[in-house]
Amino acid sequence: MLTGKMVAVRYVRERIIPRYIEINDPEWREVAERLVTLFRSQQGQTRGQLEEELSELFGEGPGQIIHQGLAKLLEDRCEFEVVSGHPPEQVRAAVFRAAARRRLAPADPERMMETPFDRAAVLEEAAKELNLTPEAVEQSLFADLKSEQRLVRFNDISAEHLLQRYNVALAQAVLYRCTRLHVTIRNEPPQRYRQLLRRLKFHRLLCEMERVGENSWLLHVDGPLSLFSATQKYGLQLALFFPAVLLCRDFEVRAELSWGPQRKPKIFEATPRDGLVSHYADAGTYVPPELALFVELFRKRVADWDIIEETEILPLGSAGFWVPDFRLVHKATGRRVLFEVLGFWRRSSAEQHLARLRQHVTEPFLLAVSDQLHIEETELEGLPAEIHRFRNMPLPDEVARLAGAALRGGSPKVCLPK
Repeated sequence: MLTGKMVAVRYVRERIIPRYIEINDPEWREVAERLVTLFRSQQGQTRGQLEEELSELFGEGPGQIIHQGLAKLLEDRCEFEVVSGHPPEQVRAAVFRAAARRRLAPADPERMMETPFDRAAVLEEAAKELNLTPEAVEQSLFADLKSEQRLVRFNDISAEHLLQRYNVALAQAVLYRCTRLHVTIRNEPPQRYRQLLRRLKFHRLLCEMERVGENSWLLHVDGPLSLFSATQKYGLQLALFFPAVLLCRDFEVRAELSWGPQRKPKIFEATPRDGLVSHYADAGTYVPPELALFVELFRKRVADWDIIEETEILPLGSAGFWVPDFRLVHKATGRRVLFEVLGFWRRSSAEQHLARLRQHVTEPFLLAVSDQLHIEETELEGLPAEIHRFRNMPLPDEVARLAGAALRGGSPKVCLPK
């Protein structure tokens, strides 16, 4: 992440606009390539030596904040360790003892004109005590200082991805001063909405959701400065959530900021037109092949029902939100049943999800549960749901039959989203 001194922005009235790098600019490509090459060559070198190389390459002046920001992002991809053959604190203690003994020893009249303190002799005496060489003692003496930590691993990255990462990091740094975040998401599959909701929960962000279109949702997320006690930790969580939004195809971000020492109200906005590229792995729209085959077979075999990817986001009390997989629509009556498949989850996640459904959903729906999850019948008790147990994939005919049973049981509120 970028520090406050590395944030480069410009102002247009109440708006704050980050000074994004042009990814295809040959000069910035060259700068990024030189930086990446430098970090690749520093394996085994100390942090202090790396900082000296960076200073020689670009300097440390205030006009170098972009270079410093790029270097900071590369440094975040480094793993430094204390490399020492002996614990540095024990080495220092031995050296201090040897130095103290030599200071307290009676002076030799024949050596009065010599240097009163012989560093090499002290190191040699400490080396004998520790059964090390004087060179090993000198190397370990201050090995635990930050500047003496050695680079043991660098998570490599291309120059292009470094520039993309910088632009996102710049936007994230602006969000540290956010008081309220509004995110509009359009035309995403249910897997994406579930991914966003998981990210919100993982980062412990407070969120309200509002439907603003047929397949559009507006997320209101509290920022770090909206709390009674603003914390940098909350701001970091909000910034970490932002790249998950960038995985969406059509989004609008509007952040209300409290900017600068005088806390002036400002606005930050982001859309796909900014060209920001998320560095998060995009697993949000993955559909297991078994589930895709089920949908295909359902549409071929079942004439009375339509199956539609569901994007309705249903509140589950204070526990969060629920996005079922599908909406089953009875063609003759137009009535609908929400349908969720628990077949490709981790068992722990499925158990937690079932607990939330049992606690907060009071109307019937349709649930398909894979035998591979090894969920006992007792764990499904108390759910207001028609349950379909399956081995490899849900059976279309059985799902249709249970959907009809759900309809005959009433006109459930949770199965009939407006």
